[in-house]
Amino acid sequence: MRKLVAVTGATGFIGHRLINRLVSAGWHIKALSRSKCKNTKFIQWVYGDLDNLTALAELTQDTPFIIHCAGAVRGRSFSDFFHTNVTGTRNLLEIASQQNNYPRFLLISSLAARQPELSWYSRSKSYAEQEVIHHSANFAWTIFRPTAVYGPGDKELKPLFKATRRGLLPVVGKPNNRFGLIHVDDLVHAVQLWLDSEKPCNGIFELDDGTPNGYSFESLASLAQEIWKKPVHCIMIPHFLIKNIAVLNLWLARLLRYSPMLTPGKVNELRHHDWVCDNKPLIRALPGWQPNIHLYESLPRIV
Repeated sequence: MRKLVAVTGATGFIGHRLINRLVSAGWHIKALSRSKCKNTKFIQWVYGDLDNLTALAELTQDTPFIIHCAGAVRGRSFSDFFHTNVTGTRNLLEIASQQNNYPRFLLISSLAARQPELSWYSRSKSYAEQEVIHHSANFAWTIFRPTAVYGPGDKELKPLFKATRRGLLPVVGKPNNRFGLIHVDDLVHAVQLWLDSEKPCNGIFELDDGTPNGYSFESLASLAQEIWKKPVHCIMIPHFLIKNIAVLNLWLARLLRYSPMLTPGKVNELRHHDWVCDNKPLIRALPGWQPNIHLYESLPRIV
């Protein structure tokens, strides 16, 4: 099969890392971008967004693989998330289903989709996954649900990691709540193996770095102490305080028309007790994939 892949979200944290790795591996890429970019030998940029059906048709034409990385992680209403994560995914799927080559489709979703009741974001990711399943008659499909992704270019987790260097670890929720982490390169490796696989692996697959039972804030503080050779203290943020800050932030976002990250729904996600993955189904589906990068070795390089 021709080494040509269409990628949305190619200018984002995960997408940018992905296309660079794919170019290094000899892939040719058609990448969707909302700003005009200069084509290269290996990358053809398609100017447009998920509302532009003409651009989506150009993106998917004669493309045997489609990787959908684009998505909204900030918003001041459910409609903000729905428009990008659900309607945008539906537009891409409907245009792709009109192609005659029956491409393979990979959605980079989120583990948050496992708990759609928690937030606007998690509900929109769950709905996006349902769109993929609804269109499953048109092509082979796979959904990756990574937990929190970190690595070069990450702007969400890096401030938290930098705080540990100063001896502090802010805690929202209980210190023993469990969560998974995954380095962006391990996620990209899984995508590369998905592309190289001779047969499709339909299904929904969770991904983290394989740490048994994940991390807790307590274990993360202990790990940071070992790395930095100094005490790292968990700083409990009272629920009423973080909730009120989130409510105020959302109110200001609607007044000043910006897209907030911290909302009451995000607080619900942060307080959830279990964000640990089970890698075994993906390891069986993609022989050769195993997370190889762990936080102990990568944290010093990130900070």
